[in-house]
Amino acid sequence: MQRLTGGEAVVKTLISLGVKTLFGLPGVQNDWLYNALYDHRDDLQVIHTRHEQGAAYMGLGHALATGERTVFNVVPGPGLLNASAAMATAYALNAKLLCLAGQIPSKSIGRDLGALHEINDQLDIIKSLTKWAARVNSPAEAPMLIREAFRQMVSGRPRPVGLEIPMDILQSAAMVDIDQDVGAPYRPPLDDDAVESAAKLLGHALAPMIFVGSGAQDVSDHVRELAEALQAPVVGYRTGMGVADARSYLSLHQPAARELWMKADVVLAIGTNMRVPMQNWSKKHIPAIIRIDIDPISHTKFLPPEIAITAYAEDALPGLRKQLEQHNRKRASRKVELEAVRVGWLKRISILEPQLGFLRVIREELGENGILVDELTQIGFASRIAYPVYNPRTFISTGYQGTLGYGFPTALGVKVAKPDAPVISVTGDGGFMFGVQELATGVQHKIPLIVLLFNNNQYGNVQQMQKNDYGGRVIATDLHNPDFVRMAEAFGAQGIRAQTPEEVRKAIRQGQDVDVPTIVEIPVGDMPSVDQFR
Repeated sequence: MQRLTGGEAVVKTLISLGVKTLFGLPGVQNDWLYNALYDHRDDLQVIHTRHEQGAAYMGLGHALATGERTVFNVVPGPGLLNASAAMATAYALNAKLLCLAGQIPSKSIGRDLGALHEINDQLDIIKSLTKWAARVNSPAEAPMLIREAFRQMVSGRPRPVGLEIPMDILQSAAMVDIDQDVGAPYRPPLDDDAVESAAKLLGHALAPMIFVGSGAQDVSDHVRELAEALQAPVVGYRTGMGVADARSYLSLHQPAARELWMKADVVLAIGTNMRVPMQNWSKKHIPAIIRIDIDPISHTKFLPPEIAITAYAEDALPGLRKQLEQHNRKRASRKVELEAVRVGWLKRISILEPQLGFLRVIREELGENGILVDELTQIGFASRIAYPVYNPRTFISTGYQGTLGYGFPTALGVKVAKPDAPVISVTGDGGFMFGVQELATGVQHKIPLIVLLFNNNQYGNVQQMQKNDYGGRVIATDLHNPDFVRMAEAFGAQGIRAQTPEEVRKAIRQGQDVDVPTIVEIPVGDMPSVDQFR
């Protein structure tokens, strides 16, 4: 037991849980938290941002790149609301992210007294964006609730959690036990009978397929072994890319797998809802579906599966692989067949230029473990169906949330998490300007992220729809932009202008020789739409 302020109790607990980096933006309601962070600045690094959305997005990027629990902090009211889009994105991506929000004085909560940053029902707002949230009501409660937040974050389906701490609780002192035990995270027991049934169904299948999502990012080796045993193509889209090495003939981008779905008799879904196949492809053909997912609600969101296994993939796949050895039919290699599918897909999307040319350069320059962060822009859209991802957690996407402007600040967090890996953010001019102020954060904290900024002076995708779908009724989509190279230099970053893929290659290499962000402005015109391939 130690006599600690609430702020000290929070910081000491985070350090005891292994947190080494906190993304945040200080303010009066969090003064005593930052006093404690100052005292422990050698143990817990604070990356302070220029906007609350930046703190939350950087925390998101850190969590997605590592798969580890990450913390960001904001002031209450407008600070929390500024971070809410990133929290919604984290929820969509099953990110292990803790929102640590300040709060007005305890005695003023809910009384509508006009306290600074007061909003109605802040805790309810946090609850709507997380899987679990609570309020710390005394310094002594802080360790227990932080540990419970961490437990909830990884119990069952991983998703963001939230805690709010009133400013008087952060300031007041009490006897505190840092090492309170809240128990182990919940792991559902494995249904061995369901696993054996799944092995039998897969073993007898003539044309099996495997679909993977974010729930499979940590079981790449198991998926590879299973796919090789079944000679089953592995299909990933957005959050599932990288689970199967794109260099393997068994790895397919999702749209390329549509015709194979029409012939499949059994489909194994690992940590994915398979939204597109289940909502669209299943109208023409429904194979027998086996689902492995930690969230039991996911099993029946679209169509009831033949077999549902509620478990973490790392718990279910070893047993499934072992059982499959007893039930698997003798299989010939499908290399020729699947290579033909891959070649056919590349030929079909070959009209996506200049996107493919730029993506080829990015792939070559990132190397084995480099990380690409996409954005709501034509290069980003093309990357989801054309970019070869070699390893897990090396392609970061918004998933179904589709949050414009998330990419640049999220990529800064990715680079903080992976300082030794090259990280590239692809963005458009519209999305980049959502978080342009975080360029100052990147310079101040020496985060050498490389940003490829494709500038068409438009909200290009929206304008394309206005032209093609609404008779050219273009409104509110033309943009006035700064000179991005001069702007980058004014911030203290490196600014480069490039026109061609080879000039971009040279710029990427220049970006690896500095300790600040590099903004590569690439003037472009209209590009072929990816929508025709979905």
